[in-house]
Amino acid sequence: MSEDGALVAQRQAQDGITLANWRQAPWNRQAFRNIAALLPVARIVGDPGRSTSLPRATLDLGAVTFAAPDGRRLSVADLLRETATDGFIVLRNGAIAYEWYEAGFGPDMPHIVFSVSKSISALLAGNLVENGTLDPDAPVTAYIPEAAGSAYGDCTVRHVLDMTVSIDFAEQYLDTTGAFARYRVATGWNPVTDPALDVGLHQFLVTLRRDRQRHGERFYYVSPNSDMLGWIIERAGGKPFAQLLSEQVWQPMGALTDAYVTIDKNGAARSAGGICASTHDLARLGELVRRGGKIDGRQILSHAWLDDIRRNGDRNAWLASDSAKFLPNGRYRSQWYLIGNAHESYCAIGIHGQWIYIDPKAEMVIVKLSSQALPVEDQTDRLLLSGFAAIGQALSP
Repeated sequence: MSEDGALVAQRQAQDGITLANWRQAPWNRQAFRNIAALLPVARIVGDPGRSTSLPRATLDLGAVTFAAPDGRRLSVADLLRETATDGFIVLRNGAIAYEWYEAGFGPDMPHIVFSVSKSISALLAGNLVENGTLDPDAPVTAYIPEAAGSAYGDCTVRHVLDMTVSIDFAEQYLDTTGAFARYRVATGWNPVTDPALDVGLHQFLVTLRRDRQRHGERFYYVSPNSDMLGWIIERAGGKPFAQLLSEQVWQPMGALTDAYVTIDKNGAARSAGGICASTHDLARLGELVRRGGKIDGRQILSHAWLDDIRRNGDRNAWLASDSAKFLPNGRYRSQWYLIGNAHESYCAIGIHGQWIYIDPKAEMVIVKLSSQALPVEDQTDRLLLSGFAAIGQALSP
């Protein structure tokens, strides 16, 4: 830990932040900005030498109003205040149209993005597919033979990417005694109360068992799938997850600041939810995705992979899931959500209010980093989608 990290850790201890409460309000706001002082991490090295400042074309988007799902009329500024926002930025055609930060937070400070990490990890997977080192149609056991006999023993990498693995596991964020709590202990995110549960992330993943339906039949969102994807990426790429992400994405895109990812006691990366990055670098990444993976004449992300994300996703699997209640016209492909609106918007979403939202028609990218008290708030998510759509309408030609 660096000297600065030690000082942050000392301050967090003084403020009462612990491994048991760091995701709870009011401790979460400081914890989400200082994960490296709380958990072990692996650096995702940027390249300031390649970085250029984001241009500005500032607009008064805070004054944009929209009809909230509950019938109220809100402004974007109201939306940010109501939803525990830490950092917020809107790019239009690559230029900063609007940004806002909570006191004590800034554009180049890292913040945990939770399940936005899944979408970032899948971009890296796409590069490995492009260069021929990863086959999405191959069985998981081609890369992780240890998965034989588990839920992953007879599924493909594509099932993992699209969250259509048949798996007996429930994504219950507030669980304190069941499988999800054991999963959190294995990731290093919860304190160890029973040494028998302190097995490490990869060892935990291969204990998960199949559910009754066939693989591929139903979209079923579980974070262990994305941690399995990170393990597959490491095996296919032949290097640690953080190193691969740095070499293939973070440095080539000109990230100004280092990001990092939390790791378990054995060094396994929490690719499902542990990435921490700055608002401006996440905006750079979102803009890179919006532009088909190309910047300054260089193809950094696989164009074919990004095109596949936008065009595909199994509607029948989506409609068979509870998620169809949230996005009736939606789809899911390679760890990205397709909204199904007129602007063909798509996004990455993380618990406690983390977003990368891309609106191709408006040439718009939104990044929102937050410290919402609850992991999932469906009413808040609907409110945010309404606000993002209103901004997209205001920026559309």
